[in-house]
Amino acid sequence: MPTKPLTIIQVLPELNSGGVEKGTLEIGQYLSQQGHRSIVVSAGGPMVRKLLEQGSEHIQANIGTKSLMTLKYIPWFRALLLAIKPDILHLRSRLPAWICYLAWKSLPKASRPRLVTTFHGQHSVNRYSAIMTCGERVITVSDFMRDYIVHAFPQVDSSKIRVIYRGVDTRLYNPDYHADKQWLEQWHQQFPQTKNKKLLILPGRISRRKGIEDFLNIVAEASRLTPNIHGLVVGGASSLKTAYLEEVKALVTSKGLDQLITFTGQRDDLRNIMSVSSILLSLSQKPEAFGRTVTEALSLGIPVVAYDHGGVSEQLRQLFPAGSVPLSDYKLATQRVLETLQQKNVKIANNRCYTLSSMCSETLNTYKDLLALNINNT
Repeated sequence: MPTKPLTIIQVLPELNSGGVEKGTLEIGQYLSQQGHRSIVVSAGGPMVRKLLEQGSEHIQANIGTKSLMTLKYIPWFRALLLAIKPDILHLRSRLPAWICYLAWKSLPKASRPRLVTTFHGQHSVNRYSAIMTCGERVITVSDFMRDYIVHAFPQVDSSKIRVIYRGVDTRLYNPDYHADKQWLEQWHQQFPQTKNKKLLILPGRISRRKGIEDFLNIVAEASRLTPNIHGLVVGGASSLKTAYLEEVKALVTSKGLDQLITFTGQRDDLRNIMSVSSILLSLSQKPEAFGRTVTEALSLGIPVVAYDHGGVSEQLRQLFPAGSVPLSDYKLATQRVLETLQQKNVKIANNRCYTLSSMCSETLNTYKDLLALNINNT
């Protein structure tokens, strides 16, 4: 017998940019392609257009605004649930989760959709963050994050946690992909200092925790032993981080690295930049919940040298164990960089568990498994 199409509502604060937003669109597109009804509730943003083009619906509400006025959305969302009667309610952020959970809880048990939450990152340990464990199923993005939830929120029934790795679209990220000639010409016009260089790339928003100082040390030491190395710091700085960015640029000058380091600012062509790079580095001082750029680089066949902690550690173990380095050991990281640069035809292949198709199918299976169980809503 044909399977009944499902109706799924995903809720998050807005659709501007970021990993949570990107994952919401990816799931929405997959659901639509599979014949299900995908609805997203958010305050809107530039990504709404793409969401609609991919087959999802969008309902605009400032449900993530930190204001007492946001409480008005509790009865509004309750009415929305009664009108749409979704099969699954999937909550992805703390404040919207509180609003939606209180609306969901107020419904008669027989009228409630199944409740799913995704615990994307290492939220502070308090009652406010605990709302992300309220789902009948709690999805998280790595084994590291599963352990974090279990230890930080011991009241949570660990059997309801599902680890679903973030995945990349291997049709877009694969070893056969190369930036086209036009892009490369424009890139070299903007950054002529990178031409004919072995590029070491550190992607991510400008932040002290990203390990930029270690990156500078690695580029400095590696350049003494291998010619034609150039370091790229790819990412923008928020208004709160501009002082730190100036501090780092001053450090570059004091170390005599002005000819070896380029700050590109925020870019929307990271895939192309990675494809022309020799090595991507992940040097976060605090463990990442997952680390999407690591998966993207490895899927492109670009080696990664990274500190061995958090979700990144899991990716390296499965895809490129040679790139693993103990936390803050930038000297060993430099050695790994030099060893990797000397190798020819480094073989890397993204296996099934870090692909977009795997992430989406496992998420849909989580929905279906939950609907198939006779669970008393609490």
